[in-house]
Amino acid sequence: MLAIEEAKRILDTAELIYSADVVADTVSRMAADITAALADRYPLVLSVMGGAVVFTGQLLPLLRFPLDFDYIHASRYHNNTSGGQIEWKVMPRENVQGRVVLVLDDILDEGVTLAAIRERIMGNGAIAFYSAVLADKDIGRSKPISADFVGVTLPNRYVFGFGMDVHGAWRNLPAIYAMKD
Repeated sequence: MLAIEEAKRILDTAELIYSADVVADTVSRMAADITAALADRYPLVLSVMGGAVVFTGQLLPLLRFPLDFDYIHASRYHNNTSGGQIEWKVMPRENVQGRVVLVLDDILDEGVTLAAIRERIMGNGAIAFYSAVLADKDIGRSKPISADFVGVTLPNRYVFGFGMDVHGAWRNLPAIYAMKD
């Protein structure tokens, strides 16, 4: 946990990448795209905890179709700024067998976690896997997975806000920021 003074300093020195208005418009556009693609599929929607909680909370009310909802918790970051081994904290309670599954995540960084989630979901019998990420980070190299629905593209910098954290802080911001290099 950051000291409050350090958390405030990080925000005060950060660069605004996407304003709250741009993020809200992005979520609305994504909801329309997802609705167009999945309205007749009755999907099981899985939110990736904890980063996708803000994105999920804003997106779900805009989806214009019936769905089942659950969550999954797989993490590589553990409040650090670089990823390690995947830790499977919570698997969905809902059975994915024979289901169309839509996974919501905050950011597609290196793609390792989302690729592992896809492998686990499909291995458990899902008939289709879709993914929606608020942000796709341009890391300058290929990733093991591409998201089906992408909100914004981010520079290859450490970002936070709208569900993404910096040392556990600032998930609650309505905009997206990057730490100073």
